[in-house]
Amino acid sequence: MSGVTAAERSLMRVAVDAATEARRRVAPWPHVGAAVLTDDGTVVAGATGSFPTGPHAEVDAIANAGAARLAALATTLEPCDHHGNTPPCTDAIIAAGIPRVLVGIEDPDPKVAGRGIARLRAAGIQVDIGAEAAAVERQLAAYLHQRRTGRAYCVVKVATSLDGRIAAADGTSRWISGAEARRDAHELRADSQAIIVGAGTARADDPALTVRDAGGPPIGAQPLRVLLDGRGRVPATGALADTSLAPTLVVTTDRAPRDYRAAWQASGAEVVEVGFVVDAAGSGVDLAATLELLGARGVLQAMVEGGAYLHGALLRAGLADRIVAYVANTLLGSDGLAGYGLGGVATIADAPRWRLVDVARCGDDVRLDYVAPPKER
Repeated sequence: MSGVTAAERSLMRVAVDAATEARRRVAPWPHVGAAVLTDDGTVVAGATGSFPTGPHAEVDAIANAGAARLAALATTLEPCDHHGNTPPCTDAIIAAGIPRVLVGIEDPDPKVAGRGIARLRAAGIQVDIGAEAAAVERQLAAYLHQRRTGRAYCVVKVATSLDGRIAAADGTSRWISGAEARRDAHELRADSQAIIVGAGTARADDPALTVRDAGGPPIGAQPLRVLLDGRGRVPATGALADTSLAPTLVVTTDRAPRDYRAAWQASGAEVVEVGFVVDAAGSGVDLAATLELLGARGVLQAMVEGGAYLHGALLRAGLADRIVAYVANTLLGSDGLAGYGLGGVATIADAPRWRLVDVARCGDDVRLDYVAPPKER
């Protein structure tokens, strides 16, 4: 990558920016951006088209350049070299006569995995890998995780008081955070393909779990609402049972009664059984199996909306990949419900240290964005 010029890095940054416009419409594809540099110095961008038959980013950028001669192409992710819903991107790049290609990162998908880069080099095209790689890794974190592990990327979203409580002593919790923080949380929903809730929170709050107040790029469809209910505690009534709002998947176990499953199926929801797990901290649905199930269905990012027990279970199991914490401008005291159902840490040396990647102000509240330390992945 030592031969990459400042102008070429700038070209890749245009590609990274272009990818953001595609992030809500393409899963299970990755949202990829591309940019081409013409012989006269013009930069033209492109992005992944709508799934499943829209053009890939490289093809889009080349098409947007028209008949211009192209000096270089930058793409955030390795071009594909296989026939799927669309022809290989490598064919379009080679046909366009582009002499130089910059690739942000290699694609871990087994169908790609270096083949695209090898094909371009075999055609005599100079390929450099790694320009703006850190930015691309952040941008494609959910896709990369899903392709590498088979599990959906798990984002735990929590709204707490300044002293870490998600509800007052009497159980009331609406609204801890202000309107701006709640709008921001809907942006996070819009970037996810599934929203997960535990049985306790579903019973207490009757949440709709739909995207209702998000700006930015439009969503392709409402996220899948996923209810985790290992024993059949949540009745098939209320917002989650209204599948005209959004699809609902109930993940349960063999501990749930048959009439419970039948009621949810009659509502239009899908019901899937996974294993029942018992550990020192409690019991419930197999969370790893659930994330694998969602990953197999093409869910790249699954957002977890509670409750505290579910948050703690995911953290204890090392299955949470990101925490987005909205900290409100209020105090609820020691009798309030803690935001994370975790046991105590015996010594400070054993406490995991999450990595802060972003801080944002949301009115009088603050959003803290953390990713898991490597040992927790």
